[in-house]
Amino acid sequence: MVVVVVVVPLSLSLSLSLSLSLSLSLLHPECEYIYQLEQEERRCLRQIEEYGNTSSSGCLPEWDSVVCWQAAEAGETVQVPCPAVFSLFQNITGTVSRNCTSSGWTQPFPLYHVACSVDDDIPEESYFATVKLIYSIGYGASLVSLSIAVVILLLFRRLHCARNYIHVQLFLTFILKSVGVFVKDATLFSEDMDHCTLSTAACKAAVVFCHYCVMCNFSWLLVEALYINSLLLVAVPPSRCCLWAFSLLGWGVPLVFILLWIGSRLGFEDTGCWDINEESPYWWIIKGPIVVSIGVNFLLFVNIIRILVQKLNPRLIHFNNSSHYRRLTKSTLLLIPLFGTHYMVFNFLPDYFNMSLRLCIELCLGSFQGLVVAILYCFLNQEVQSELQVRWLRWQENSYGTVPAGAKGSQMDTPF
Repeated sequence: MVVVVVVVPLSLSLSLSLSLSLSLSLLHPECEYIYQLEQEERRCLRQIEEYGNTSSSGCLPEWDSVVCWQAAEAGETVQVPCPAVFSLFQNITGTVSRNCTSSGWTQPFPLYHVACSVDDDIPEESYFATVKLIYSIGYGASLVSLSIAVVILLLFRRLHCARNYIHVQLFLTFILKSVGVFVKDATLFSEDMDHCTLSTAACKAAVVFCHYCVMCNFSWLLVEALYINSLLLVAVPPSRCCLWAFSLLGWGVPLVFILLWIGSRLGFEDTGCWDINEESPYWWIIKGPIVVSIGVNFLLFVNIIRILVQKLNPRLIHFNNSSHYRRLTKSTLLLIPLFGTHYMVFNFLPDYFNMSLRLCIELCLGSFQGLVVAILYCFLNQEVQSELQVRWLRWQENSYGTVPAGAKGSQMDTPF
């Protein structure tokens, strides 16, 4: 018997795993198909073992590689719906039957590939290909723009300050996250590779690297929130000691959790490339801290908005000035990508809730988060623009021997 399986693009597994906070534990539909069949087979074999070799005139339980047929009396016709695994690709509603005769089970009728047919040209295939193209463009654009932003912030000494130091670290995590996407894609999901059963040191290292980069990204998003909260509450730039503490939180804490996760996988679940985390309790070693950081970031975001409202209208009366609303709205919108507040949309919903919408928000929009952060906090930053303008004017002065008016250096409000 031949079972027809339609395979959607392998990169979906990568895309699911890179939405790490919410859906990294999900499976690629192709691997999910194999995984569910293995589960059904184990369950069926246990039932057959429990049933034993009881002498009967009927038919014994049987696993036919797709469906577990229960015991039946001779002359009985058993009808079952199409296996649930077929619904991973399309909504299948057919049924398959078998007759129990004195000679045993007959062949299924109609055959599985007829009763539970899956169209060769499924809409999801083009959809997943489109999602992969969009997030590849997004991560590529983020990688380029963030690299330029880091060079700018490090190249000009006048831009060296505590705030930009934290921005640079966050930019680096976005860069590493983008690199991790492409490394994992190239390592695990080449066309000549069976990624569902692949288990090599290289693919495991790629998965670990990707997880660590994503955890560091969320950690530095939390650092950004803590830093801005501290400035609004204390109004004193952090000392070098605080910056070291921020660095420990941003790079060190994820390292501790990733090492714990590596140890748990080596000791208890050393299967595949460690990219399948279905029903794994050890997955919470990574997912748990990320969910906590998202929740804390959201609370800090709400607190900052509350403080901004108070600062924009100290007396809390007659708040009718439209400029105040514009300033508050601008501040709020600027903080959303910096804090990763958009991750709260699906943070506490089930993993399979509205998968199409989740893919769009977590991957298509999330892949451009680094680009948005680079634009808002570097390229559109007035201090950066002023410094670039000064350098341009000085270059013109050296090239043409002219002294442009107003060519003065910028001053940082939080010197490093």
